[in-house]
Order: sequence, then structure tokens, then C-alpha cells
Amino acid sequence: MEIQAPGQVQATRGVRTYLRSHMRDYGLLFALIAIIAFFQFMTDGTLMRPVNITNLFLQNSYIIIMALGMLIVIVAGHIDLSVGSVMGFVGAFAAVAIVNWHLPVVLTVLASLMMGALIGAAQGYWVAYWKIPSFIVTLAGMLVFRGMSLWLLQGQSVGPFPQIFQRLSTGFVPDIFSEGLSKSLAAMAGSFNFNVLTMVVGLLVAALGIWMGLRARARNRAYGIEGEPAAFFWGRNLVVLGAFLFLMFKLATFRGLPNVLVTMGVLIVIYAFVTENTVIGRRIYALGGNTKAAKLSGIKTERLTFLSFVNMGVLAALAGLIFAARLNTATPKAGYGLELDVIAAVFIGGASMAGGSGKIMGAVVGAFIMGVMNNGMSIMGIGIDYQQVIKGLVLLAAVIFDVYNKQKQG
Repeated sequence: MEIQAPGQVQATRGVRTYLRSHMRDYGLLFALIAIIAFFQFMTDGTLMRPVNITNLFLQNSYIIIMALGMLIVIVAGHIDLSVGSVMGFVGAFAAVAIVNWHLPVVLTVLASLMMGALIGAAQGYWVAYWKIPSFIVTLAGMLVFRGMSLWLLQGQSVGPFPQIFQRLSTGFVPDIFSEGLSKSLAAMAGSFNFNVLTMVVGLLVAALGIWMGLRARARNRAYGIEGEPAAFFWGRNLVVLGAFLFLMFKLATFRGLPNVLVTMGVLIVIYAFVTENTVIGRRIYALGGNTKAAKLSGIKTERLTFLSFVNMGVLAALAGLIFAARLNTATPKAGYGLELDVIAAVFIGGASMAGGSGKIMGAVVGAFIMGVMNNGMSIMGIGIDYQQVIKGLVLLAAVIFDVYNKQKQG
């Protein structure tokens, strides 16, 4: 019988305690890995082919972008059912402005984003200052903007768009090493389709992630905060950054970095920083946790609620532009039902319906879980009826798992 030293026993208990208290975060990561492995096996390797990985990002970019804003709204204690309709309406407006009115693309993009902000402000005003439940306000908005899309397009599809507008979604970042280093490496690999810039960006991001993680651990130790056990820290980084570099390598062997992936990455970094490291981020969580206590502590709850809906409107508008650019046309049914995928991604990612809890990376992972499931089931030829059933059961399982963990910890 092996006898452990007291220090080893304490370390083992510390790891177990940390794992139990963070089961939601690690469970989500393991679930994504398991789902990818399952569909990679069931599709005979098709899921992880470079072209399919690129399509996976293109197909889910607008879901992830809207999930960032939806997380803010849900953390603040509200919900927005109109995002799919707003996305479709803004895409329709952009199509009419560019194709029928011949407005410049840059002016159209700016006007579309401003329109999204105004739509969010209009809905946020009633929620924040008139205390009308967000469910009712945004349900009305869903119907209003769905009807306005039909009216604006006259029931017909409008397109195609200029090449510069299509690049919002389908364009790729040019490889600045294409005339030199990339050809040399490609020749060594026996192929001329290797994008060095993609791998350089991947390595820099991975190194930055390690540096930021070590810096955070040092800061926690300096303040006497019990942080993540070293085994979990290095294990998590090995898995996450290894998977990230694998994806970047796959993209490098195809066409490189999609423009939309860069846009999505920048937004994820910004929103993660705002929610975790700024005063306004802490106030949003306080607002969702206990509105009355937040108001008594001096937080301007009405203005914060108002701004969360404005932010959601802008992101829905951006998603509408990307969606229209990807399809190269605006259709009356664009965005139909997408609000359900966005909300499901946020809840699968660990957000609470009661507000006050949830993380940006959780919402992103939740969106990828939904995206991989959609993509994998489509490759396998599973019908849309069964897909809806499976996604609904996954959402229910995620919520039950979250409630179970909270009751167990409580």
C-alpha cells in the first residue's frame, strides 16, 4: 500500500476541490473536445478538414458575435428575442442601400451599425426606464423587424453585392510572406498552399496566452489569492493552445485567416477584457446579481441596462452585415430563428437565466458546441427534424447540469 506524504495528500485534495468548484468550466471544455472527436470519427475525418474548418468559422461567426452581446444582456438580468429579426432587417437595409440606392459600401456599413444602435436604444429605453419586461419588448421587436424586412425587400431577395462588401465574410487576410518564406516552407512540405502568416499569428497568440496566464498567477500570489493549481494551469493551456495551434495549422494549409475570424477574435478579446477587468464589467454582474443592491450602491442601473441593449443592437447589425455578405444576397427569411441558437449558446456556455453569472469564453465555447453539432450532423446527413430535437436535448442537459452543480455547491 502506497503511503502519500501530507503535502501530497493536501495537493491532491486541493486539485479535487478546485475541479469540483470549476466543474462547469472544465466540463464545457471537455464536452467540446468530446463532441469534436465524436463527429471527427463519425464523418471519417471530414469535420477537421481545412476547408470544413474554414466553413465552420464562416457559418458560426454571426452566432458568436451576437452571443457576445447576448451574454451582456443576460448577465444584466434580461433577454433579447429580437436579435435574429434585427440581423435580417439590417442585412436587408444594407442590400437595398448598396444594390438599389447605389450608396458607397463604407457609408452603408456605418449607417447599418448606427441603425443597429438606434434599434437597441429604442428597445432598451422601454426596458430600462419604463420597466417593461425585456421579454415583451423584444418579442414585439422580433415581430416588428421581421415585418419590416419583408416590407423593405418586397418579399424578394436583393443582391449580389460588390466584392469589397463580400470580403466582410468571405475574404482572407493576405500572406505578407507569400513571395518568400512561405514558398520556401511550402516547397519543403511539397505544397504551395501553406500560409505562413497564419502560423506566425497562431504562435504569437499562443505565446501571449501563456504570458498572460503566468502574469495572472503571479498577481494572484502577490495578493494572497488562491489560484488555479499548477497541474490544471499547464494541462488546460496544453489542451487549449494545442488545439488552437492545430486549427491554425489546418487553416494555414488552406487559404489562411478569414477576415471574419480576425473580427471575431478582436471582439472576443475586447469583451473578455471589459467583463473581467473593468469597472463597468463588474457593475453589469452586480446589476444582474441584485438590481436593488446595485442601485443602492450607486450604480446607475437604468443607464447600464440601456447601454447593454444598445450594444446588443450594434452587434446584431454587424452580424447582419456579415450574414448578408456571406450569402451575397439579402433574403426576407434571413435571421429567422437564429435568436434561439444565440440564446442557447449563451446558456450552454454557463450563463444563468437569473442574471449575474456567465463568461465570454463560455458563450464562445457554447456557440462552437452548437456550430460543431450543426456541421457534424449535416455532414452525416441527419435531417433537420432530428437536429432540432438533439439541440434541444443538449440545451436542456446543459441547464440541468448547471442547476445540479449550483445545488450541490449550495
